[in-house]
Amino acid sequence: MQINYRKSKEIKLRGGEILARALKEKGAEHVFTLAGGFCNPALEGFMKCQMPVINCPHEQVAGHLADGHTRITRKPAVCLVGPEGFANAVPAMLEAGGERAPVIFVTGSSTLKRQGSGGFKEIDDVAIAAPLVKYSVQITDGERISEFVDRAWTAATTGYPGPVHISLPVDLMFASFSADAGRHERPFDRSDRPLPKAWPEPAAMEDMINRLHKAKRPVIIAGHGVWWSHAEKKLEDASKALKIPVFNVPYHQKLLGEECETYMGLADFHQYHPSKEALHDADIILMIGGRLDNQMNFGNPPFIKAETRLICINGSHEELNYNRAADRVILSDPAAFLDLLIGVKVNFAPWLELQQARRAKWVEEWYAHLDAENALDHAQRRKMHPLQLSLDVQSQLQDQDWLVFDGGNTHFWSEIAVNMAGWRGQKLGGILHPGNYSLLGVGVSFALSAKAAHPERNVVLISGDGAFLSGGLSIEAAFQEKLPITVVIDNNGGLDCISQQQERLFANGSHFATDFRDIPFHSLFEGMGGYGELVEDRAALGPALARAMASGKTACLNVKCRGVISPIVAATSDKRDKASIE
Repeated sequence: MQINYRKSKEIKLRGGEILARALKEKGAEHVFTLAGGFCNPALEGFMKCQMPVINCPHEQVAGHLADGHTRITRKPAVCLVGPEGFANAVPAMLEAGGERAPVIFVTGSSTLKRQGSGGFKEIDDVAIAAPLVKYSVQITDGERISEFVDRAWTAATTGYPGPVHISLPVDLMFASFSADAGRHERPFDRSDRPLPKAWPEPAAMEDMINRLHKAKRPVIIAGHGVWWSHAEKKLEDASKALKIPVFNVPYHQKLLGEECETYMGLADFHQYHPSKEALHDADIILMIGGRLDNQMNFGNPPFIKAETRLICINGSHEELNYNRAADRVILSDPAAFLDLLIGVKVNFAPWLELQQARRAKWVEEWYAHLDAENALDHAQRRKMHPLQLSLDVQSQLQDQDWLVFDGGNTHFWSEIAVNMAGWRGQKLGGILHPGNYSLLGVGVSFALSAKAAHPERNVVLISGDGAFLSGGLSIEAAFQEKLPITVVIDNNGGLDCISQQQERLFANGSHFATDFRDIPFHSLFEGMGGYGELVEDRAALGPALARAMASGKTACLNVKCRGVISPIVAATSDKRDKASIE
């Protein structure tokens, strides 16, 4: 949006409207908020700019909706909150930061005039946000509002992307300034500009290619950087051309479709055991757009063997700083690197075929295990297994429908189910779930984001009862915005993930302070004007889900499941009594 400020020098605008105009000018398209008095001038500005604004029932919900929208569209969205609302939005900052989502968090804060004197609703929002975001700043001069919007936007979208935070004191929010405030110096174009991208150093690329020619068992671990670089198709093309198996970093939406012959699953020994065999057998690992963080055991054995050549390719110096344990780092935008990789004339078909065989064996073993569990369920009248729940939900979805799952044990079982069903041909339009903080309560917000982006598709959320209680208030936005989603609640009567850890840790083998009462979630949806069903038998799940999606309403299936410890929880629980989780 280009605004002719030269023609409006005498026009006076409130600081909030200047902020709104500057965000519009950069390319912001959506605002998520819980309307408050401190933010009213900005809201008036967004209204005048004809910016879509969604009013949410809670500031954390607003933050998660902005995060979900940003992850799906790969375009920054705005979360606007007041000073006390900022505290509620902090978890959303954490989640967005973990997944590198460039959300623009804006706080209408206490007065600049009384700063440090106990002003109304005074909170040091800049200091609190600083460790969670890439850039946190308080605007202290109304003449510089558009300048700091430009700075924040640039920080959010360039290099290692991520959320940013702008604090605008309420006295500047309401004060009037010239419409061209801050534009008296060099008149540069403040609209969003093409992102600068790093290209690989020729010598580093040549060394990598030479090593790849000598390799026998290469593996690609693909991370967030591939997604934010819009390089997932290039990843598919390069891996297919060279026949290199691809593993996804845990806690990110899918980069490759289920039908892709090179996609193997997560680089996670517990959630996808064949990845352990592949990584331990590999003689070279290319980690593209990822970090050697706790999910990668910081690049250390036993996750990656000391003798394995580890090369990390990242689009920014910020990201490379996490990858000190690599044998070689290459500064390159993932898309640029993959463009060059596809031209390497090597082929590792037998190695890829081995990984495909391992995946097939793993899938069939899980289905056989589940068949045995289902037989016992029927014989002993037990409740449904959470893995079976996720598989049965997927079986009702079409190729372009979206599957979302919330945090906790439900998330872990659903990750396994997606890999199993994908191997047998199940396709999905998209997947969205919590990041590496495993934050509970994001599911409804993420499902709404998916539905808003793809209104013609079914969007189904699988949520535990604990996760829904953490963030279920956001369901009101589905009714308000007429975005019908279907929520399937894995209802096991408590925080099962924590209960199972306690039972393995506590000397008496019990659990404590983790149970919930029997909550009629389906009735809650019906009371709000939606569709609801209670499902107590596996045979009833498929038809109930079909009815829910066909209802055209925001719907809930309250499914009674039993608690079953997931492989990753079991693995981490085994060492809780002797060591912390790094």
